[in-house]
Amino acid sequence: MIDNLIFLAAPITACVLLAGILGYFGNHILSRGIIFIDIALAQIVALGTMIGLLFGFTEGSLAVQLISLIFTLIIVTFFALTKFEKQLIPQEAIIGIIYGLGLGVATLFAEYIPRGSNYITKTITGNILWCTWDEIIYSLLLFAVIGILHIIFGKNFIKITDAKDKFPFSPQKVRIMEIIFYITFGIVVARAVPIAGIFLVFILLIAPTSIATIFTNSWKERFIWSWIIGIFLSVFGVLISYKLDISNGPAIVCLMGISVFILAFAKIVLGKKKTLETVTE
Repeated sequence: MIDNLIFLAAPITACVLLAGILGYFGNHILSRGIIFIDIALAQIVALGTMIGLLFGFTEGSLAVQLISLIFTLIIVTFFALTKFEKQLIPQEAIIGIIYGLGLGVATLFAEYIPRGSNYITKTITGNILWCTWDEIIYSLLLFAVIGILHIIFGKNFIKITDAKDKFPFSPQKVRIMEIIFYITFGIVVARAVPIAGIFLVFILLIAPTSIATIFTNSWKERFIWSWIIGIFLSVFGVLISYKLDISNGPAIVCLMGISVFILAFAKIVLGKKKTLETVTE
C-alpha cells in the first residue's frame, strides 16, 4: 500500500498542478469561444518535438524542448496579432487550420522517424503515471512565474475576454496584453503536453471550466471550482486507471467528459424542478 502511494505521489501532484493552471486558462478560452486553440497548440508542440527528433536529438532533451517552445511561441504570437475588432476570418477557423496543418505535417514527418506512428499515439494519449519529480518541480517554478504575470495583468486579461471582439483599451495595449496572454498560455501547453499528452491537456482545460460555468458566472468562483473539479476528477481517474491497469489519459478524459454531461443534465432537471415549484406556488 505504501509503495503504491509513493508511486502515485508524483502523478497526483502533477494532476493538482495541471488542473490549477489549465483550469485558470480554461475560463478565458471558454469565454472567448476559442475552444480548440489548446489542442491546436498541443499539436504544434508535438510537431516541434518531431522536428527535433528528425534532427537527431533525443526525446525529452533540452534541444527538443526548445524547438517545440519556439514553434509554439511563433504560433501564439501570430494568433495574438490576428485579433481584430472586425475579423475577416474567425479566429476559430484560424485555429482549425493551424491544427490541421500541424497534424498533417507531423503525420508526414512520422514516416521518416523510427516508430513515428507510435510516437504520435504516445503524444496524443500521454502517460502521466510516469512523470518525474524533476518535471513537476521545473513545471511548478515555471507556472509560478506565469502566475505572477497573470496576477499583475489579470484584470486586463479579464476585461479583454469579457469584451469578446471589442477592444476595451487602445489597439496597441490590447495587442500587448494579448501577446503576453498567449505567450504564457503557449508556454504552459508546451510544458504540459510532454507530461500529460494532448487529450488530457485539452480536457483539463475545457471540462472542469465547463462544469463550473454551468453553476456560476463569477470569475473568482469559476477559477476556484475549475481547480477543485479538475483535481478531483483527474486524481480519481489516475487511481482508477492504476487499479484497473488501463491507460490513464483516456480514462481521465472519459471520466471528465461523462461528468460534464451528467452535471449539465442535473442542472437542467433541477432548473425545471425549481420552475415548476415557482409556478405551483
